[in-house]
Amino acid sequence: MANSDLRDCLVDRARSMRALVSAQASESERLRTMAPAIVDQMWATGLMTALNPAAAGGCEPSFAEMIEMWIEMAWQDGSFGWTGIANFPSSFAAATYLPDEGFAEVFTDNDNRVTTGGQFAPNGQGVVVDGGYRITGAWNFGSGTGHAHYVAAGFIPMEDGQPRMLSDGVPALMVAYVPRDEITFTDGWHVQGLKGTGSYDYNVQDLFVPGYRAIELFSREPRRGASPAGRMGMMSVTAAGHAAWALGVAKSMLDDVQELAATKYRMSDVGESLASRATFQTSLAHHVAMWRAARLLVLDAFATVETGVADGVALTPTMRADMRAAAVYATHAARECAQWAHLAAGTTSIREGTRLERAFRDMYTGTQHAFISEKVAIDAAQVWLGIVDDQFAL
Repeated sequence: MANSDLRDCLVDRARSMRALVSAQASESERLRTMAPAIVDQMWATGLMTALNPAAAGGCEPSFAEMIEMWIEMAWQDGSFGWTGIANFPSSFAAATYLPDEGFAEVFTDNDNRVTTGGQFAPNGQGVVVDGGYRITGAWNFGSGTGHAHYVAAGFIPMEDGQPRMLSDGVPALMVAYVPRDEITFTDGWHVQGLKGTGSYDYNVQDLFVPGYRAIELFSREPRRGASPAGRMGMMSVTAAGHAAWALGVAKSMLDDVQELAATKYRMSDVGESLASRATFQTSLAHHVAMWRAARLLVLDAFATVETGVADGVALTPTMRADMRAAAVYATHAARECAQWAHLAAGTTSIREGTRLERAFRDMYTGTQHAFISEKVAIDAAQVWLGIVDDQFAL
């Protein structure tokens, strides 16, 4: 399949998985990681490598294409969508920023049939040694590691017992890509929602990782790929993923409660379906409009920055703040839509195995993530207000 062909039909290829994902959703939850049939089809459709630079089998989609693909995936099943926003950006970062020797080992030597997952937060320390780092650390919530060939592990490089610094107050945060068989998994993924994401706990002890298999977390200097995403960095791609995921799960609940409304009768509403109630009609209009506004905000925020970067504009702190704030807002709006749909559906939404029940659990698990927390909104606002010149974590 040509890269341009995949890019043109990315959403369609995700949509082609609807029947399979629906049939396998309960199995993924039982396994606590994506069902093998789903993983196999992600490879068969080209989705698994879609975000990668062309040299690693990807099609270098625009942010709008990424966002719409992730919305579709999360609409089908929260765990499926979350796996997409975990594996795809992780592999994108490795393929885009690894030095040539690392790229050859991880991607070229495996015919690009490689996916990665894990935790990018710097929960490890890497003592700088000749040729690389000796890393020790423990990571939680390593999403997508159930089927990952390489596992990402964020760490702080240490020299003479002190963190390596990029500038005053800014540590040189790194991410190592570790072969699966060198990782110790401790699992721990027994949770309320997103059960099928294989978000295992894991650790390494004094493990040597060559320098060519590590990247800077905030790198925006691509070694491969021509799309603006490489110059916008891993944080921008991840932010787009979180926003799209929340929108997709919320849309599934809004769609399901709208379909349910024609046949839903509550004991207190004698002879009156849910759809015929004015209060339901008003609330449906409000929440559908809220969802559409949030989607448009996200598409506009990321497209505006993407266009500027494509034209040669340097990525500024304000641009980064704009994207991160849009992702936070969309997540909060999506959660509000999900809560309304859950309440409007009444007892239907509490029955195990329904999309409404699973989506509600997934929403209130996924929105606990620190990446779209109140702290991010504060950081963005402080940049806008000029309280700080920059916030490196944005």
